Amino acid sequence: MPLVRKHAPVRTDAEAGDRSPVPHAGAADLRVRLVEGTPEERYAAARLLAAMPEGADILGQALALEPDARVREAIFAGLARSSDAGAVDVLLRQLHSDDAGLRGGALDALRAMPGRLRPYLEALLSDGDSDVRLLACDLLREQPDDVAAALLPPLLDAETHANVCAAAVDVLAEVGDARSLPALQRCAARFPREAFLQFAIRVAVGRIGGPP
Repeated sequence: MPLVRKHAPVRTDAEAGDRSPVPHAGAADLRVRLVEGTPEERYAAARLLAAMPEGADILGQALALEPDARVREAIFAGLARSSDAGAVDVLLRQLHSDDAGLRGGALDALRAMPGRLRPYLEALLSDGDSDVRLLACDLLREQPDDVAAALLPPLLDAETHANVCAAAVDVLAEVGDARSLPALQRCAARFPREAFLQFAIRVAVGRIGGPP
């Protein structure tokens, strides 16, 4: 397996201070390289760690400290491919980050693992952070229609933030059926002054085939 992309500059051992990752490097060595190495070394270490059982934990610890966008991308890709159950936990924590890049990267990685994410969806939709609940609505787009259609009506009945409701309504417009209509109507009644939400609900009801 190549250690670097073909278009990436190849550093000699001397240039790299003889620290280039090698395929047989252990997790402990790769952990050090992921923190202290050059961007190219960190990128290669992230790719190798993704295939190791203990890799998700190490990648998760390095993620918040990593300044290089390409290395972050490799870390997120590694977590998305990892078979470690901890990889999902690492990515879910990033949804609470103040760093938009970390939130976006985690969201993309979670979209790539819909089956593994499914057990966490109800908790995400009831998270104390409205931004996380809004992102959870977006993640439902990658789920089977019946999963999203079952989870969103209860959210609409309990949600207090109009923007989160709008995100849920937008998804229901694509996957909802007649069973979604009562929750949509109750949501419209709870937010009579939110014109954008009223409009979104009318569009969703129309697409589902309910009364205008």
